[in-house]
Amino acid sequence: MGLFLPLAAHAQERPSFVTYNHHMEEPGSLEAGLNPLFGTQRGGGSFLGAGVELEYGVKGWWTMELYLDGQATRGQGSAFTGWRWENRWRPLMLEHRINPVLYLEYARVTEADRTMREVVGHDVEAENAEPLALTRRAHEHELEAKLILSSSVKGWNLAHNWIAEKNLAHGVWEFGYALAATRPFTLGATSRSCSLCAENFSGGVEVYGGLGDMDAFGFRDTSHYVAGLVAWDLPGGTTLRLSPTFGLNRNSHRFVLRVGIAREVTWGRRGR
Repeated sequence: MGLFLPLAAHAQERPSFVTYNHHMEEPGSLEAGLNPLFGTQRGGGSFLGAGVELEYGVKGWWTMELYLDGQATRGQGSAFTGWRWENRWRPLMLEHRINPVLYLEYARVTEADRTMREVVGHDVEAENAEPLALTRRAHEHELEAKLILSSSVKGWNLAHNWIAEKNLAHGVWEFGYALAATRPFTLGATSRSCSLCAENFSGGVEVYGGLGDMDAFGFRDTSHYVAGLVAWDLPGGTTLRLSPTFGLNRNSHRFVLRVGIAREVTWGRRGR
């Protein structure tokens, strides 16, 4: 008989913030997270974006997430910017050389959103300099799809995401990419319990950016970023993440700092 009390589960949050890999949420587990983002802005005030994340393992092959987003811009105030509903499906449950995952998300957000969960099309720094008083009134209904390809190689996870996004009211499909290489600091585990042991840390690097749209595919008038990654798994199912991010061209924000905290609990009996 399954238990109906929440049981703590070891958090397995990926170190990367933008790039997804093939690891899914444990069936029956609910993870709550907060992911603040601080960004500098040429031509506008620096900003703080934040997303509250609720991730649930429906099945071993199906993970669902709900996001609630908001932001504050220096000298302009703050605003709730919308919500997102995400689903990921893993068609092949056994480990393969390349593990595909299908991703589909519906978002109802405003143009004031600053969470930068991905970069697509011609997303550039100058767009984020528009006043909050205007962008908070411009609502968007978006559909986003991703093909996630992920491999485990000698302790490393190598992941590549192809991204396609469309405003359902108007416009064309926009494209982007994200790549990450991550690894635990050590593959061995100590025999004693500790918080600062190397086995509790993982890190790596990710690169992501836009690839234009159906009318102008490519790197012209797009932005690109490189980010360092570190994650710390604490006892009891809490994970802390940090990612200093740097723009790679003049269309990008010079610097973005991402922080994440997530807590995972398990309800009832796990299923597949």
